[in-house]
Amino acid sequence: MTPTSVVYATKASIDKPARELFAVVTVKDRPTTAVAGAESAPIDGGGWQWVAPDGQAISGTDGNASNVVLEGFQGNPTTQPGTFSWGTQAFDITTAQRGGTLIYTDGTGVAHRWKVPAQDAGPQAAQVRKALAG
Repeated sequence: MTPTSVVYATKASIDKPARELFAVVTVKDRPTTAVAGAESAPIDGGGWQWVAPDGQAISGTDGNASNVVLEGFQGNPTTQPGTFSWGTQAFDITTAQRGGTLIYTDGTGVAHRWKVPAQDAGPQAAQVRKALAG
């Protein structure tokens, strides 16, 4: 899984964040082994977190983030070897929490970290903005 773009938005279609912004990150899911890949779930001790510049960890289930669903970025529960799918992770944050670090903890408990810019960035940003507009 590789995060590729981030977009900050004050709404997603008709949904508004409980805080101030949605941080929407596109993720390219592509298995790197001969076995189909699947994301680890928070219930299994895995999944995604947004870590704000002040260190606060934010789950994708906080606020209204789970209401953000984008056409063309729904992902695939099990991506087969030799293929990829696009997904998103959304976080309900305050303006001061822009930027920071995105963490994905896999099924073995290993945390993978990516620095996230504090402004919209990445090759899918325009497509995400369009999808967020509804």
